[in-house]
Amino acid sequence: MVMQRRRMVTAAAAAGFVCGVTVLTGCAGNGAAADGLGADSGDSVRRAADALIRAGSSKVSTSMEMASGGTRVVITGAGGFDYGKGRGELRVTLPKDAAGAEEHHPVTELLTPGSLYMKDRGAGVPADKWVRVDTTQLSDGNLVTGGATDPLAAAELLRGAQKVELVGDEMLHGVKVRHFRGVTDIARAARGASPAARQPLAAAAKGFSVTQVPFEVYLDAQGRPRKVSQRFTFSGAAGAAGATGAARAAKPSAPSDVTVTSTTLFDAFGTPVTVVLPKPADIYNGKIVTAPPK
Repeated sequence: MVMQRRRMVTAAAAAGFVCGVTVLTGCAGNGAAADGLGADSGDSVRRAADALIRAGSSKVSTSMEMASGGTRVVITGAGGFDYGKGRGELRVTLPKDAAGAEEHHPVTELLTPGSLYMKDRGAGVPADKWVRVDTTQLSDGNLVTGGATDPLAAAELLRGAQKVELVGDEMLHGVKVRHFRGVTDIARAARGASPAARQPLAAAAKGFSVTQVPFEVYLDAQGRPRKVSQRFTFSGAAGAAGATGAARAAKPSAPSDVTVTSTTLFDAFGTPVTVVLPKPADIYNGKIVTAPPK
């Protein structure tokens, strides 16, 4: 793994794009405290992952915005996720020049319990090969490393929700939802998470310098999340949630905090999602090439 000392992690997913091995690459209204509304507000948020698993599957779209100093980078993705199996596929689009080039092919990501597979990640990996990352060893629990938060992990993180406020009833893409905001604690979420999510979240609780994560969530009538936005903060000097990941894109004049806002949209529940994992022979085990330091 190569960590370029004279570059800062502009954002966790536009700063080295996978486990340190690549260089590719809210709040509105006056809310009411959950305690004043009864336990249901907080409980509904904390049970969002259970509702998602009951839903079976859905289409998802993601956006990850990284900001540090005056630099802002946005990475987007789209695909589908099977919540029962904990598997999904996303096509992640990198911004121009986040990889040091004007254009880059979208990166295909396969998310599974314990592993992240990526194809077309560039930087010396053959075009027909995949890179596998053990997400249980990532010090951010893969909440930001891949340039998109695992949709199920985003919901599992809400199990640690505290200080929940009901903002109100709204319409989101034609669906009536209840809008909540609050703060979730990564360590608390890890203790209540499903077995597949527990270890990555526990790693994230140790890896992030700030474990309190502000969030906004929009739940439909079935308690399913339709939109989740979470804001992560870590020290640029520490190198992104453990600096295992994502993209090193801008050179710093001095270490500063990095803010990553991850937003996931859920739609078309019940859409069949099939994820075919790569064969061992299709996984690249060679040296990952990184760009020379500037």
